[in-house]
Amino acid sequence: MGTSATANGGVSFWYSALGTPAPRPALDGPLDVDVAIVGGGYTGLWAAYYLKAAEPSLRVAVLEQRFCGYGASGRNGGWLYNGFAGRGAFARKYGKPAAQAMQRAMNEAVDEVIQVCDTEGIDADVVKGGVLEVARTPAQLKRLDAFVAAEHSYGLTEVVRLDAEQAAAQRAVDGTLGASWTPHGARIQPAKLVLGLAEVVARMGVQIYEQTPVTEILPAAGTGRARAVTAHGTVTAHQVLRCTEGFTANLPGEQRSWLPMNSSMIVTAPLPASFWASVGWEGHATLGDFAHAYMYAQRTADDRIALGGRGVPYRFGSRTDNDGSTAQRTVDELYAILTRFFPAARGIGVDHAWSGVLGVPRDWCCTVALDRASGLGWAGGYVGSGVTTTNLAGRTLRDLVLERDTELTVLPWVGHKVRRWEPEPLRWLGVHGMYAAYHWADRQERDGRATTSPVARVADLVSRRH
Repeated sequence: MGTSATANGGVSFWYSALGTPAPRPALDGPLDVDVAIVGGGYTGLWAAYYLKAAEPSLRVAVLEQRFCGYGASGRNGGWLYNGFAGRGAFARKYGKPAAQAMQRAMNEAVDEVIQVCDTEGIDADVVKGGVLEVARTPAQLKRLDAFVAAEHSYGLTEVVRLDAEQAAAQRAVDGTLGASWTPHGARIQPAKLVLGLAEVVARMGVQIYEQTPVTEILPAAGTGRARAVTAHGTVTAHQVLRCTEGFTANLPGEQRSWLPMNSSMIVTAPLPASFWASVGWEGHATLGDFAHAYMYAQRTADDRIALGGRGVPYRFGSRTDNDGSTAQRTVDELYAILTRFFPAARGIGVDHAWSGVLGVPRDWCCTVALDRASGLGWAGGYVGSGVTTTNLAGRTLRDLVLERDTELTVLPWVGHKVRRWEPEPLRWLGVHGMYAAYHWADRQERDGRATTSPVARVADLVSRRH
């Protein structure tokens, strides 16, 4: 059976059962509000949710270029877990206690999302089964041991190091030498979460304007009001919050702020009971690995495997895709990972393939900030770990907007400054060179190299990925 996907693009598989939502009406003229939020993904919607819950009288508007959940929030792998971008860098710059405090906040954020889903009646196929990450080569095994030691040093003593037999008892991934497991993770259906959250904030009185691309965000001038400019009218507000993640480069002056990294996914046809009996996966823990160009996967609510990784990592000039269409070469590469991990999946068809962009800062550190003088705030740079981090960002933006001094506003990512990415063609050459190095190192390790390739270490150093 070939690997050509039955469906390719169309935003993502997650909408195939739900149907692509009909967009809400666009902005129909100038608007004045207290807080304007640019971007109708997880970050913007969580910020709207917590602001409106804290101060029901606040006039909050969300401006979305297509429909809520069109970007990464409706295309991701459905990992609600406690990892975040930049922990090591935060520890080096701000001290380890600060990074440990943020780690604790991320642990709590996993349960916060689950609690909100329960309270608000959002059915997002949530199953808290933890996260299992496997090592399949001797070099990966060494990185696994270093990872577990690091997790324990940040206070995550509940992270368990599994040997090959223990790992196989959880998930029969072919060639597994060892694994780690953490309870701080859940499987979700991403589109159900973002669409459900949009419905909740709309009921709370937040004004959501879809089909409304923001072309420029301007700081407060003499009027003391920041502005979000659209073709349908300008929105003025005390604060304008930029929550655009991988699409940030489309805004004037922001092309080198966060790099729009591409990630791709496939989903199989439903797998029979005999397959699940042979591989386990009863607890629905999400699945990852310790390759340099790592993969991520989940068992869906309808018994498929949704699996992702890097395809074409970056488009020249920070361009972003339109509908998630994915090159056949990428589909083949992801299918090869699937069948290496699960030989019993050979012959199972690929029902859908899609891609999307995530935001990557130059130092790979996520940030949240509010500049009170200009009235401009922002959050993002999640480097693919945004399902949970967006919730923490939303609550932190709430506290910053409302001028609350809380345990969230002193976390190390608040106000963290990142230098800009290099201009083209250096940006394109650097990213493609980095991932070529990672793929080459992974092939070396699969062929028997027992230690991490120096090529991968140099790529880490140049990219500042770790």
